[in-house]
Amino acid sequence: MIQRVPSGTNLIGLVKHLASVEYGWFCRTKPSADIVAYYGRSRSAADVVIDEVGLEDVGTAWSGQTVSMRWVLIHMIEDTARHVGHMDILRELIDGQTGDHRPD
Repeated sequence: MIQRVPSGTNLIGLVKHLASVEYGWFCRTKPSADIVAYYGRSRSAADVVIDEVGLEDVGTAWSGQTVSMRWVLIHMIEDTARHVGHMDILRELIDGQTGDHRPD
């Protein structure tokens, strides 16, 4: 059993944080295609885990909370939908289009 402090801090969480910070400071200025490819690799890796873990299997979130795969999937749908809404706003600022309908 992995021991954690009450806040949920753990070694793999710290490594994950460091990886994100390194990427943010040194690689954020990469071309858009690289960032989209990075997202694609993240999705592919997530799909492997989703296929291997049962919906009711539990793990520990970065906060220390025990969560099921079902909870994580719902959370990710919710988070992705929120950010897609942000993308809609940015798209409107770029080309004036709104929603998913093109004017006739």
